[in-house]
Amino acid sequence: MYFQKKRCIAMLLAGGQGSRLKVLTENTAKPAVPFGGKYRIIDFPLSNCVNSGIDTVGILTQYQPLELNEYIGNGQPWGLNKAHSRAQVLPPYERHDKKSGWYKGTANAIYQNIDFIERYSPDYVVILSGDHIYKMDYAAMVAYHEKNNASCTIAVRTVPLKEASRFGILNTNPDNTIYEFEEKPKVPKSTNASMGIYVFNWEVLRAALIADEEDENSSNDFGKNIIPNLLNQGHKMMAYNFDGYWKDVGTIDSLWEANMELLGKEPEFDIRGDERAKIYARNNALPSSYIDENAKTVNCFIAEGSEIYGSVTHSIISIGCTVGKGAVVEDSVVMPGVTIEPGAIVRHAILGENSRVGRNAVVGGAFGPKDKKKISVTSKGAVVEANTVLAPGEML
Repeated sequence: MYFQKKRCIAMLLAGGQGSRLKVLTENTAKPAVPFGGKYRIIDFPLSNCVNSGIDTVGILTQYQPLELNEYIGNGQPWGLNKAHSRAQVLPPYERHDKKSGWYKGTANAIYQNIDFIERYSPDYVVILSGDHIYKMDYAAMVAYHEKNNASCTIAVRTVPLKEASRFGILNTNPDNTIYEFEEKPKVPKSTNASMGIYVFNWEVLRAALIADEEDENSSNDFGKNIIPNLLNQGHKMMAYNFDGYWKDVGTIDSLWEANMELLGKEPEFDIRGDERAKIYARNNALPSSYIDENAKTVNCFIAEGSEIYGSVTHSIISIGCTVGKGAVVEDSVVMPGVTIEPGAIVRHAILGENSRVGRNAVVGGAFGPKDKKKISVTSKGAVVEANTVLAPGEML
């Protein structure tokens, strides 16, 4: 079978369990978690690839892959199903050399798919994470990498010093060359945080992956092993500064915050934005949303296929939801297919897909000075029985 040579392809790491999202990822891979009313988290890096002219994407799945595999399908929603473009799902598989099985780390996941990458003989490989919300032109980053004749380029952004220990931290020279990389240091030397977005020269990365796999003491991880080893070998590595919106939605709080940041006349993250940076998604054709004449909607997003009879304020109502008469929804994220029955109250909550809040039930409550981040959460298909209470911070 003939595969056209590519200047650049992308490898998208989408196999994470997402345990910090708790009940939302009990039966769903984190990249498949709904976001923004009509999207999934993975839509953002996939759309960024398409908008950046990268037409070949390997998607590495592992945890709870069924829903994610079905969602990606043949890549049609993102235009990745044409003659010389593709979105290829790459689960772990048995190899002849027995160096296979469950992906042991981010580097091992790419190592196990060297054969897939070699089909396209790329000059550059972009490594991406499947659980971040942002818009980015990867083509500009690849051009920067090429211009600086680097072996590896890492996208970075400035973070508050108090948060820096959660990230891989880059210490750079004035010309943005990297001289030190520390993975989640206790005492960070800078606030230049890795975004987990890398551009590699393929030949350099290939050799590094093979050497890493042969090291029995390696964690098989980009941040812990591949990047420090390349630095120690004297490879030129560059920091690519990114100052746009970017959010790691790996926790309940950050997922809720990112959804809330879509709202308002001038949202912190404008999901509508430039047509050249459109976010594509797989969506079934649904009728327009219906808002009853007695309903109240203020500063909210209501996706198609939803019916609103109650009051919705500062909230995301996803596709195919129902908010019953007399129900109140405030400061909440309501995922696809949710039913909120008449008289129910939902405040400061995330309601998982196809869950139901019974008549006159209460989910969450107003924020107080000590419980500011107590978000109530229901899992996929959960039922809050009529006349019951799910208190702030509780999960079902």
